[in-house]
Amino acid sequence: MMDLNLLRVFDALMQSGSVTGAADRLHLTPPAVSRALGRLRSTLGDEIMVRSGRGLAPTPFAIDSAEEIRRILGAVDQLIGGGTEHDPRRWHRTVRIRVNDALIPTVAPALLTHSRTDAPGVSLLFIPEGSTSVEDLRDGAVDIDVGVGEYEATDIRSENIAQDLFVAAVARDRPLGNIPRLSLDDLCNSPHVVASRWARSWGPIDDALAAVGRRRQVAAVVPSLIAAAMLALESDVVTLIPRLLARYLQQRGLPLTWHDLPIQVPAVDIVQHWHRRLDDDQPTLWLRQLIRTAIAAQINQHDITTGCSILSGNDRQPVRAGTDQVGADDP
Repeated sequence: MMDLNLLRVFDALMQSGSVTGAADRLHLTPPAVSRALGRLRSTLGDEIMVRSGRGLAPTPFAIDSAEEIRRILGAVDQLIGGGTEHDPRRWHRTVRIRVNDALIPTVAPALLTHSRTDAPGVSLLFIPEGSTSVEDLRDGAVDIDVGVGEYEATDIRSENIAQDLFVAAVARDRPLGNIPRLSLDDLCNSPHVVASRWARSWGPIDDALAAVGRRRQVAAVVPSLIAAAMLALESDVVTLIPRLLARYLQQRGLPLTWHDLPIQVPAVDIVQHWHRRLDDDQPTLWLRQLIRTAIAAQINQHDITTGCSILSGNDRQPVRAGTDQVGADDP
C-alpha cells in the first residue's frame, strides 16, 4: 500500500526541483526527504528525480504523474479536513494561484504575510498567466485564478472584485512627465512600449484611436506590464498600464508618473475564478477573501482621482467565466 506521505514528498520534489527545497516545504530534514525518495523509487519502479548538472530533473514518468498525484492529494486534504478545518494553523496545503502580472505586487505580499503568520502550513504557488485553460481549474492545476477575463463554463465560479482604468505611464524626469496633461497629439506622437503576452502590437487603444482617424507609434512589444513599466523609466516613451499598478509602483519609490488617457478606453474588471468543488474549501475561501482585501487596500472607493473602484457586495454577480486578459494593449 502506498504511504500518503510519500505522495506528498513526490509533490514537493516536483514543485521545488530539489531535496533541500522539498525538505523546506515539508518541514523535514534533507536526509529524511532523501530516504523518502528512495522509498518512492522502490515503490513506483522509477527514478522519479535524476541528477542534471548541479540539480535534479524529473523523469518522464514523474512529469506524466505529477498532475494526477496533485489532484489526489487535493481530494484527500479535503476529505480528511484540510478543506473543512476552520483553524488556519492546522492547514497543510499548497494552493496554486494563477495571477495577472499587474496584480502580483498588490496581491502576493499580503497573501505571503498572512500565510506565514496565520497559516504557516499553507504554501503559495503563484502561476503566471501563460495559459487560461478552464481545465487547469477543473483538474486542480490552478485553485484560484485572478486576472481579467471570463470563462464560458457553468462549473467555474467567478467574482468581480474591482474595476480599473488604464493610464499612460511615463518617467517622471522626462518631458512627458512634466506636462499638466497628455494630449491626443502627445499620445500619438510619442513612441509606445506595448505589453502583450501574445506579442500583439494592436489592442483596444488602437481601436479607439482608429475610430477618430489616429494611430500611435509602437516602438517595442514586451511580454509583461511590469517590463513595460520598467522600460518607461529608461527613455521618453509611453506605456499603458493599469492605474492600480502605476500607483503601486509610484508608492514604492519608482520615479514614475502617469496621465489619464485623452481618449476613452473601456475599464477592465478584476475577477477571481475557482472551481465549484472549492466553494466551501476553507483554505481557498480564506485566500479569496485576502485577495479581495488586498485589492481593496489599494483602491479607495470614494477617491475619484484613482479611477478605480471596488465593487460592492450587491454588485458582485457571477460573471460568465473567462477567455483571456483584456486591457488597453492586449485584446
